[in-house]
Amino acid sequence: MAHFTNPVLGGDRPDPAVLRDDDEYWMTYSSFEGAPGLPLYRSTDLVTWTYEGSALPQPPASVFAVDIVKHGGRYFIYIPFIPTSWSSEITEPSIAVIHADSMRGPWSEPIDLGIRGAIDPGHVVGEDGARYLFVNGIRRIRLTDDGLATVGELTQAYDGWRYPDDWVTEAYALEGPKFFRRGDWFYLVSAVGGTAGPPTGHMVIVARSTSVHGPWDNHPGNPIVRTTDAGERWWSRGHATIVAGRDDDWWMLSHGYENGYRTLGRQILLEPIEWTPDGWPVAPADLSGAIDGPAGSAPQAARPPIHGDFAPVHLGERWSFHAPQPAEAERITEDGGALVLRAKGTGIADCSPLTMTVADRAYEIEVTLELIGGRVEGGLLLFFNSRLFCGFGITGEQMTSYSGGLRTHWREPAPATRRISLRLQNDHHIVTGWYRVDDGEWVRHGVRYETSGYHANTMGDLVSLRPAVYAAGDGSVRFTTLAYRALT
Repeated sequence: MAHFTNPVLGGDRPDPAVLRDDDEYWMTYSSFEGAPGLPLYRSTDLVTWTYEGSALPQPPASVFAVDIVKHGGRYFIYIPFIPTSWSSEITEPSIAVIHADSMRGPWSEPIDLGIRGAIDPGHVVGEDGARYLFVNGIRRIRLTDDGLATVGELTQAYDGWRYPDDWVTEAYALEGPKFFRRGDWFYLVSAVGGTAGPPTGHMVIVARSTSVHGPWDNHPGNPIVRTTDAGERWWSRGHATIVAGRDDDWWMLSHGYENGYRTLGRQILLEPIEWTPDGWPVAPADLSGAIDGPAGSAPQAARPPIHGDFAPVHLGERWSFHAPQPAEAERITEDGGALVLRAKGTGIADCSPLTMTVADRAYEIEVTLELIGGRVEGGLLLFFNSRLFCGFGITGEQMTSYSGGLRTHWREPAPATRRISLRLQNDHHIVTGWYRVDDGEWVRHGVRYETSGYHANTMGDLVSLRPAVYAAGDGSVRFTTLAYRALT
């Protein structure tokens, strides 16, 4: 047994859904406006996770919290799609399902279940052998035996547990239903309090019943997880899945913001579950230090730096498109170790940049790029969403600088060029840029930025601040080198 520290999977990976499949665990999480969507990770010990592919190459809309299911030897992912400015097929919140013979796919195209105005599906097989889907609220609808259609309408199933009115939360927001069975009981794990807002808002509550039809009895110790003080290391802890270990042990995976680093998004946390004599789960209060891992778990390994070219691109594992149109991946060509990105849109806000999820409080990223073809702009950013970003690029005539989601008035005296190396350093929210032409000296950009406010509570968008490369206008941008390293 080895010790581990949280997060077990760092960076913005909210709403973890976890499936135990024999001696393996599979996990995915909300991919929102990223493509490919639904990254799939595999583990044998719940501590070390390996990327195995993506289940949704071309998401038709924003992807919220899902559930992973194995039933009758087949795998299912139940997905809420939320309309966005770029989604044409989805006009209101809708729940769909994809299925496959293996967690590695190939996965089917999404099948519309006809459920509207709901999010956060949670699948369970009842004591009657029938399949059900629970959604936020908490409401229930029956599924057909094949799990690919619904029967009847949503009905109210559980009213939740009410916390004291003087607790400081974002909103009640009963959501995220997840189920497991232990003994004769069905356990319903859900979240209340709102996932953004104050750090003391989000929490995990538990109820149980001998029937999926209820009645549901609330845990006498609810909530089993909550940030009670803003001085704690992990904020807004919630949206949990409880799974059985391989040695009669139980574990919970949830998400949380790191104190002072909301910019990194909601990261995945692992903690052991104990049981009261009368069969209620109990979670530890403190995740700030080392924790004994599951039996047989290996020591956590540091993430190695990246240094070289773009071969392979690692689309899905390392890079994802923001706000993708259909066939967005066709914009990429791999050419002798280089990434050639076809330009799109009129600027950063509508060019669907390639973004990289990072887990480090401080880091440095560097790329070399060359403009190809007509009037095109390419560069390097720290990107939150289409309304909030900072960084710089070139047009062939001048350097363009961005802060707060806007092109700034600052005219950096960089030479007119169509080939340049760019470096951005995010040193605990202080962002500095450098550039050089050919093999010349690095020149520091004249303006630094402070980005501690580039997060969900500023913009109302539940994502994170990520390095990004972009190509806007006509033509393409050829990226030839890539370097990334964590800073202390």
